[in-house]
Amino acid sequence: MGSSKGPSLFSDFGKKAKDLLAKDYSSDQKFTLASDSVTGLALSSTVGKNGALSSGNVTAQYKRDNSVLDVKVDTESNQISTTLTVTDILPSTKAIASLKLPDYDSGKLEAQYFHEHATFSMAVTASQSPVVDVSATIGTPSIAFGAETSYTTDSYKFVKYNAGVSMTKPYSNASVILADKGDSLRFSYMHHLDQLNRGAVVGEISRKFSTNENTLTVGCSYVVDPNTIVKAKLNNHGNLGALLQHELKPKSYLTISGAFDTKALEKYPKFGLALSLKP
Repeated sequence: MGSSKGPSLFSDFGKKAKDLLAKDYSSDQKFTLASDSVTGLALSSTVGKNGALSSGNVTAQYKRDNSVLDVKVDTESNQISTTLTVTDILPSTKAIASLKLPDYDSGKLEAQYFHEHATFSMAVTASQSPVVDVSATIGTPSIAFGAETSYTTDSYKFVKYNAGVSMTKPYSNASVILADKGDSLRFSYMHHLDQLNRGAVVGEISRKFSTNENTLTVGCSYVVDPNTIVKAKLNNHGNLGALLQHELKPKSYLTISGAFDTKALEKYPKFGLALSLKP
């Protein structure tokens, strides 16, 4: 909606770089079967295993006009998560209501507003001690400045405040975020390359001032063919990750990933396998 004509939400600053470094990497085994219908109802069932722990969930999504209802039943946490999203109740707005049963204090209401030169988001938890989250950005689709904060009504304190800048071009994007009440700084940069068949390279540097700890992570993705992509990442602590994802048929994917500690090769590497089928 309006976010394509103006700056993105603050929560989306650096998201593309983060997704390239983290999305689809896994150390467990997972199988998902999904289906949808012309009525707007989509169903999916997932079973997974991580070591000796097994889990499963069933999700349903129903779309109608400008509304989307998501329901998820999780056997591991014994929770039922529901989310209702309605766009354009008022022009250029989005409203989101969520609740996790049986925890009635988990309810949350969020409103988002998109403008040509600004975005605004406000969320309030429906608990006995509500927490108010507010974020705002100003700028354009090419460059935006933003900040976010969380305020607890029981202690009358700001428990979080972050700020940052995001820069986006057709083939690249970069972001700088000052987080953790000024205790950490993160810079990320991603660039699409024709040499990688429209794959991308990414770099992320984060520093935590209180511990003097620095982390440098580099990664890349390579499009082998229209149905296959490979990704890899490595940080200065010696953690190496690799991933291969193949589209078996439209919207059905096989993903194999691995994680290795190059500074402790005697340790067994971790492998993940995910199969998602959509008949």
